[in-house]
Amino acid sequence: MITYNQEKFIAQAIESVMMQETDFDYELVIGEDCSTDRTRDICTAYQEKYPDKIRLLLRQENLGMMQNFIQAFLACKGQYVALLEGDDYWTSSDKLQKQVDFLDTRPDYAICFACTLAFYEDKRREPYHIPSPEYQKDTLTIEDLLRVNSIATCSVMFRNGLLDGFPDWFFSLRMGDWPLHIMNAQHGKIGYVDELVAAYRIHGSSYYSIRDIVSNLISNVSFYKAINSYLNFRYQTVIREMLARTYQAISHQYLLRKDTANARRYAFESIRTLPLRAYFSKRGIIAGSLKIFAQSITLKRRNDSA
Repeated sequence: MITYNQEKFIAQAIESVMMQETDFDYELVIGEDCSTDRTRDICTAYQEKYPDKIRLLLRQENLGMMQNFIQAFLACKGQYVALLEGDDYWTSSDKLQKQVDFLDTRPDYAICFACTLAFYEDKRREPYHIPSPEYQKDTLTIEDLLRVNSIATCSVMFRNGLLDGFPDWFFSLRMGDWPLHIMNAQHGKIGYVDELVAAYRIHGSSYYSIRDIVSNLISNVSFYKAINSYLNFRYQTVIREMLARTYQAISHQYLLRKDTANARRYAFESIRTLPLRAYFSKRGIIAGSLKIFAQSITLKRRNDSA
């Protein structure tokens, strides 16, 4: 568990771990990243209440999300690792037990995850489930994960010790869970447990809530390029398709902002990213990007004439 300035939520997150009913020992490793609110005090109080269950890593200076995540992960000593950020929580008291039983009886699986309820703290939108029905499969592949990260961070468990370390590019990314799942998935299958076990809270200070859509999409571009090389280009076909779709989404966002230069730039990137042999099978992507390209030219001409 990593946490920073989550005084409103951290107690519920910790309590949801402490309520777990298991026939094995477990510990909660918390990376507290020099919060400026009462988060550290709350974590310290829980560590004093559960000294045999909670190991608290108190940072002396703010490391930032990625460094805090990596250091907390590397501190985990268990056979399995489960992730839970400080503003989410588990809803099932046997969440850990069910996932350990799953992995214990399936040695060919490296990861398992379960259904999660995603909800908006301010209730401005209806809650929904992760994964959505179209991505619910008993077993996922790396290709599935490259197309969409259907694993909610707060629902995952995986075998510890699968990785020798983190590549340099990992430290430059703005997300840690998605690439971590793919790296782990090289060592076994990805299993889905069709039970609701966790809640993912979306609120104004959530990491992805405070960054705009374009920044998120550009982060995905960096991720795809890095993971493509890491996987020795074995999945280049699906990665190039997803890059093309991502560039198209960026182009569309710039068009909505009436930034015609960037709209054209990323529409062109979308088209040229696809390999030539994919042009007929992925005509929908090509047509979409060409449409945005044409719309941006039309909009530019209108602006110039005005």
